[in-house]
Amino acid sequence: MIRATLQQLRVFQAVAEHRSFTKAAEVIHLTQPGVSIQVKRLEEILGVSLFEKVGNQIYLTAEGKALFATCHDLFERLAVFEEELASIHGEVAGPLNLAAVTTAKYFLPNYLGAFLRQHPNVVPQLKASNRERIIERLDANEDDLYIMVTLPQRDDIETHPFLDDHLVVFAHPEHPLAKKKNITLEQLSKERVIAREAGSGIRLTYERMLKEKGVSIEPYMELGSGEAIKQAVMSGIGIGALSTFSLKLELETGRLVVLDVEGFPISRRWHAVHRRGKRLSRAAQAFLEFIQEAEIPGVTQPLDLDD
Repeated sequence: MIRATLQQLRVFQAVAEHRSFTKAAEVIHLTQPGVSIQVKRLEEILGVSLFEKVGNQIYLTAEGKALFATCHDLFERLAVFEEELASIHGEVAGPLNLAAVTTAKYFLPNYLGAFLRQHPNVVPQLKASNRERIIERLDANEDDLYIMVTLPQRDDIETHPFLDDHLVVFAHPEHPLAKKKNITLEQLSKERVIAREAGSGIRLTYERMLKEKGVSIEPYMELGSGEAIKQAVMSGIGIGALSTFSLKLELETGRLVVLDVEGFPISRRWHAVHRRGKRLSRAAQAFLEFIQEAEIPGVTQPLDLDD
């Protein structure tokens, strides 16, 4: 009988997933030497090498690959057992793994905070990244739920709308267009537009609208985050387009203003997404139902764009 401990297997799994002892140590909150010792002891127990080093990279050996698959199955079964145990006691508990596009960071913690007040034994983990990376995680089925606006066109997912959003064009309060009404898209095309990177959900949304209107706008500058775009606009470099969720503080304090542009604001909806046929954990199912029903102050009430 193999006498490896669950802790040793969890440490091994973390190293195998991240292909790095250092990264694994950060994720599971151990020191790097501690991780190395646990893996070494596991190899001694099994009598095999689980990793091999080629250059600066580590790779799983054949035995390591076999153990990695076994760990995945083992911990999945343990998670199911924990859910069943909690269900017997009528409790919503256990891990809740979420992945979301970056703009969701402005409202998703509000949902999580309210949800955890009702279910304090749920342990959430939130990964925020750009749309491309979130879809990669969806493809690999790495999480329970994926929070996004611009949905991939595919048949193997289920989508659950839960929150309205608006995409607006904004500028510095002293920008020449700040006080103008009925700004045309042709006028907008002559401005220095600061855009998100190609493929981002926000950019895909407004470029689709522009294409329908027969207008093309070449970005003056591309930046990889909404925060960077806001800073550039507040510095007077140009104008931008973002969700009102990411602009709430700056609009309320007068550091930025919404422009009255043809075709804007663009209304859209946030969705919770998962692979079709996926068995959601009790915690994930409860959170999905919660976000579709909850009224969250400052989130579910739309921002007044007429001020």
